[in-house]
Amino acid sequence: MRRILYSLFFMLMVPFIVIRLYYKSRKNSAYRKRWLERFGYFTPPKTKGGIWVHVVSVGETIAAVPMIKALQKTYPDKPLIITTMTPTGSERVRALFHDTVFHVYVPYDYPGAIKRFLKRVEPCMLILMETELWPNCLHYCSEKKIPVLLANARLSQKAYLRYNRIKSMTATMLSQISIIAAQAQPDAERFIALGAPSERVVVTGSMKFDISIKTELKKEGKSLRETLGLDRSVWIAASTHENEEEEILKAFQKIQQRVPDVLLILVPRHPERFDKVAKLCVKLGYQISRRSLQEPCTASTTIYLGDTMGELLLLYSASDVAFIGGSLVPIGGHNMLEPAVLGVPSITGPHYFNFTTIVQLLEEAGGLFRINDTDGLAQSVIDLLRDPLKRQQAGLNAQHIVEAHRGSVAMHQELIEKLYPCV
Repeated sequence: MRRILYSLFFMLMVPFIVIRLYYKSRKNSAYRKRWLERFGYFTPPKTKGGIWVHVVSVGETIAAVPMIKALQKTYPDKPLIITTMTPTGSERVRALFHDTVFHVYVPYDYPGAIKRFLKRVEPCMLILMETELWPNCLHYCSEKKIPVLLANARLSQKAYLRYNRIKSMTATMLSQISIIAAQAQPDAERFIALGAPSERVVVTGSMKFDISIKTELKKEGKSLRETLGLDRSVWIAASTHENEEEEILKAFQKIQQRVPDVLLILVPRHPERFDKVAKLCVKLGYQISRRSLQEPCTASTTIYLGDTMGELLLLYSASDVAFIGGSLVPIGGHNMLEPAVLGVPSITGPHYFNFTTIVQLLEEAGGLFRINDTDGLAQSVIDLLRDPLKRQQAGLNAQHIVEAHRGSVAMHQELIEKLYPCV
């Protein structure tokens, strides 16, 4: 009954969802394209018996890359269907995998769209990345006996409290998942507290630790650093959000006073905000160079705007210190293992609830530094930029943590092989 009421409510909301898509398309034109896919209307290639992997957006896509590549290697004859919710996620999937996978937007979670999707794709299993729980999707997969793996699963305390408000429906959804591969023990305990059968919950660690860096990227990073200036200190503020850039630029003013000729690489999280952030920097008197326009970074450049997609690792590799955005505002932070694997020490603000375990590991090892506000950010960046030995050791500490916690992808593969005979 709860699911039926939810479905009716969802269907009533469809006109407003379409209006929201149109509103978003004013900033990002990709939102006005391929609408029919979101309602389950599309023509797939031969996908029957394939593996369906759902990732929401860019972060989940990047985390899933090692697993998807492992699936392609282990099951070369199995079609892979990758769904995303956002255009940026769609762009990443296509850039990373080209035509080796079938990509389509995930259908909205009402009965008609889900049924059409499953009828067209006919997957043999579903892998949901992180915490994507949708009542109708799980219900109809269960009805069709399609096994579901909740991979790289995490559940923050904030998310737990939100799901706990609808505990009965949450327990039903969790019972329809074949296995939950939790990132850490606290995540596992929260899933069980919400009603997940304990025998179906295992701790596998985070796939984010299985990140790998190509030699070519390191060479490109070294080349980029040369163009930015080998004699300059460079710090990066990555994956920043609305109202966060203003705080970062306040901190930058203080950093400039203590570290002459310092360069900031500023990378907004969402491409529709690139122009807005560029205007903000200019308005505040900064000399900027935009990477998307291939503008040279000269001695007078104070901010190098990373307004491109898919180049964050490259920009990290050209930096001395990294601030991880989404943490000075209550977003929950972003992946600090990307700079860590490159040996770049990172800084996070107080809002890192999506990465609590990773922050704890890195901080205890001395590879990450937590700050509470703008003043703390400025001081932490200054300390690291002015102390090369401290910075180098912190980077090595971070790298060691990544190396020590690899192996989650292999554990996920074992679960897939043992639990899902369809592959």
